[in-house]
Amino acid sequence: MPQRREKKGRNTFGKVITVLQLLISAVFIGILFESGMIPMKYLIAGAVILLILFVITFGMQYIKSKIHIVGIVLSVLIIMGLACGAYYFTSMHKAISNLGDAEYKTDNMIVVVKQEDSAQSILDAESYIYGVQTTADQDNNEKMITKLTTLLGKEPNISEFDTVQEEAQALLDGRIEAAIYNEAFNSLIADEIEDYDEQVRILYQYGIDTKLEKVDQSVTEPFNVYISGIDVYGPISTNSRSDVNIIATVNPETRQVLLTTTPRDYYVVLPGVSGEQKDKLTHAGIYGVDVSMATLEQLYNTDINYYARVNFTSLIKIVDTLGGIDVNSEYAFEAGGYSFQKGVNHLNGEQALAFSRERHSFESGDNQRGKNQEAVITAIINKMLNPSMLTKAMDIMKELDDCVETNVSMDQLSKLIQMQLDSGGSWSILTDNAIGTGDSNTCYSSGSQVLYVMNQNEVSVNSISSKINRILGGEKITQ
Repeated sequence: MPQRREKKGRNTFGKVITVLQLLISAVFIGILFESGMIPMKYLIAGAVILLILFVITFGMQYIKSKIHIVGIVLSVLIIMGLACGAYYFTSMHKAISNLGDAEYKTDNMIVVVKQEDSAQSILDAESYIYGVQTTADQDNNEKMITKLTTLLGKEPNISEFDTVQEEAQALLDGRIEAAIYNEAFNSLIADEIEDYDEQVRILYQYGIDTKLEKVDQSVTEPFNVYISGIDVYGPISTNSRSDVNIIATVNPETRQVLLTTTPRDYYVVLPGVSGEQKDKLTHAGIYGVDVSMATLEQLYNTDINYYARVNFTSLIKIVDTLGGIDVNSEYAFEAGGYSFQKGVNHLNGEQALAFSRERHSFESGDNQRGKNQEAVITAIINKMLNPSMLTKAMDIMKELDDCVETNVSMDQLSKLIQMQLDSGGSWSILTDNAIGTGDSNTCYSSGSQVLYVMNQNEVSVNSISSKINRILGGEKITQ
């Protein structure tokens, strides 16, 4: 009798374990369903397989031999596997949530003083003369002055300048004691004043959030994505000039992607910012990603639904996480201490950055740099579509969380993943780039300063506009 009770106890334990296996199986399928990333046909197949495994392990508990122990071991292994899988997909879901759905742009307004200035806080600068530029970004200037008035208990003593460059020089010359401006303008100042950053320090900063327009567009329909590459290292939230300006036109039905590059120096109007005056396209990034998008929308007569911003740090991390990429180069050249051969080059993150930034090695300069940037993005897309990347999906999502800012929502990102898993196969990736002629002219963001610009080639712009809208309309085009 004791032996019988012991055997019955063992069988009861085994049944409890297998029932636990069934519960965890149900939880796992629920997590996959909630993620929105797994196609229904795979969910059903997975549920059937897990149900069969439960029937097998549960049935083993009724066999009158030690085979029930094998059933318990198998059930425990399944539970462990499902627990790891649940953790994996939950973490991926969280990473996707953190990555997408950006709703605001932030302008970081700053007060700077000379390095040797004795002030340690904004209250120490109560009686200072503050410089303000009057050429651009007046709304943010006014908000910053209002903030300072609240902090200081009185209106600050303001001295006005036509451009931020003149304001910065006045600070260094001692004609003002502090300068107020958008931190994104630092790049404009650095172009004119050597070692400016080393001569000043930030005394106070104030972030101004502006809500971006909500996107109402399904990723299962054709759409445009603006890919912006800003010319800084560090946090992706930093506003700066946009040196990479690419529109990715995506048609999920025809499985075509058109990558269109517009040169950073293209001479364009900045809608809602520059009035009728023109500026370099790269300067649009100073005023926010929405201004860059609006500028390109107006240029090509199309709607841009989404954006993704990356910087130098982003590109290095993404490429290295992917294990390197294979990039096709039209020319053999050297840049950043690396040599690139004509044809396919396997590049790590640092090499991909050097490849993307070089323009002096080419007769067409910035036009060829744009083509090289398209080649790098094409290589990244092709690598990410490779089935082997599924094993690195978690690492990729974690890296993207830190180095990509996008307004694509979690739900939309999940649908993109589901769509690719469901249909599989390759995409046709086409490229094009706007061309123009070099010139010198004044720019809205630089006041009266004459800078190098690239005048638009209307034939090129019209051709690109036609291609973008034909792909959006479902026409299958060739290079």
